[in-house]
Amino acid sequence: MLEVRALECAYGRIPALKGVDLEVRAGELVALVGGNGAGKTTLLRALSGVLRSRGRVLFDGADLSEAPPEARVAAGIVQVPEGRQVFGPLSVEDNLRLGAYRRGRASAARTLERVYAMFPALAERRGHPAGTLSGGQQQMLAIGRALMAQPRLLLLDEPSMGLAPRLVAEIFACVRSLRDAHTALLLVEQNARAALAIADRGYVLETGSIVLAGTGRELLADEAVRSAYLGL
Repeated sequence: MLEVRALECAYGRIPALKGVDLEVRAGELVALVGGNGAGKTTLLRALSGVLRSRGRVLFDGADLSEAPPEARVAAGIVQVPEGRQVFGPLSVEDNLRLGAYRRGRASAARTLERVYAMFPALAERRGHPAGTLSGGQQQMLAIGRALMAQPRLLLLDEPSMGLAPRLVAEIFACVRSLRDAHTALLLVEQNARAALAIADRGYVLETGSIVLAGTGRELLADEAVRSAYLGL
């Protein structure tokens, strides 16, 4: 589904991505792990078109390398940003409806009910300002808002950040259910053990370069990964 070749990105003269190659197949969950400053968030922003990059981004064979963010959303690539970034003064439902701004009202209404079925806590608080939700509920809202766009590839950036262990388990259960429903996912996550445990495949990113790749199980068993990222 997604094919990335020789992707490069820089902040001014400082290179952030250095010739990254990766793939995400249809219905696959791919984890991207690495330390702080490795370039994980930069990679997701480059894929969603928020950051300018060089190299090739192919999605279902279509070249989106020069496409703006709105064209990538229309093609089916949707990002859930780090830190949730919900619109605090707006209601939960208004936040969700903003995710469907490119779609017709009837289609958006059907998806809205599916999101509420997936996240009952959001349904209960649909009229509340998003800024009054807990961190876990805001993460559910950010994921639900992305799902309103009917993504074919969901880019998830640190969904467990700052959450209590119980809520982390809920978020990872949601990620697994999306994969089981055949949504392709590219997951960036500091909790490398949890991410690789549910991933079909994974990549390790260091200082802007892919240094290891394999199945989730292979990377969990790799001594270098265990030492650097799993605390073992």
